[in-house]
Amino acid sequence: MDYQYDRQNNYLVLTIKGDLIGEEKSHDIISELEAYNGGKNINLLVDISEVRYINSSGLGTLITLLTKVRNRGGELYLINPSESVKKLLIITKLETIFKVYHSASEALADIPA
Repeated sequence: MDYQYDRQNNYLVLTIKGDLIGEEKSHDIISELEAYNGGKNINLLVDISEVRYINSSGLGTLITLLTKVRNRGGELYLINPSESVKKLLIITKLETIFKVYHSASEALADIPA
């Protein structure tokens, strides 16, 4: 798995590529978010369009990110999950917890000003 954070004006974009299976890089993803000094109301767009597979540890990583962002007054937006990832979110009923969008522009339109 590879990932990259991109800091924008009032939000962060996290792009994840490969398999999200809870490896050591998952801890790095969380640590970087914790170290981000953007103050309150952090909005995080997580582009998972190139994630092929997510296991339970990967879901745990996404839930941890969601919790940390919401605790800082922000929101997490999942961008363009694959069909298999969408099915996993539905089966686990996590589609009711995460805000899922087809594109970053669609998510950005939903971020409060």
